[in-house]
Amino acid sequence: MRVTGGRWRGRPLRVPAGRQVRPTTDRVRQALFNILGPAVEGARVLDLFAGTGSLAIEALSRGAREALLVEADRRVVALLGRNLRELGLGPEQGAVVWRQDVFAAIAKLADGRRVFDLILADPPYRQGVAPRVVQALGEGRVLAPGGWLVVEHDPREALPDRAGGEAGVLVQVDARRYGDTALAFYRCRPAAEGKGETR
Repeated sequence: MRVTGGRWRGRPLRVPAGRQVRPTTDRVRQALFNILGPAVEGARVLDLFAGTGSLAIEALSRGAREALLVEADRRVVALLGRNLRELGLGPEQGAVVWRQDVFAAIAKLADGRRVFDLILADPPYRQGVAPRVVQALGEGRVLAPGGWLVVEHDPREALPDRAGGEAGVLVQVDARRYGDTALAFYRCRPAAEGKGETR
């Protein structure tokens, strides 16, 4: 697995043995970031279920300003940290890792004091987690108005068209499929605007 674009294009990333982690393939990552295009430049990024860190690293390589990576598994966090260190990334360079349950992290961030321009989520497949992530992010004030949420999920898993509360509405604006992987793209709209919007 390698970084597909930007400053560290071609640099290898470490992947754990076995099936404990299912990293986003190079092909899907490249497609995802090609779709986002200039929205990545200067973005504040939140990477949920960060795993190897490939999504956040890709964003930083392509010009994101900072990234918060959330991963609960201690052993995976150790490998994630190694990937960051080998690229010279740490808190001083804007890459911060939280070893924490994703839903606890969302609750911590939901007060709106720290918001993100781009949220990337790659939850476990076929466990009903992806729709819960969309709902939790919609109810919290985590994504900045106009920001993007991209959720990688099993194509057989249905995600909501929208989610949100008073802070704003997440509206699904695009969906792509790449073999056994699907990507759902959401934008954060002001609540009043989001109520009247259809896909």
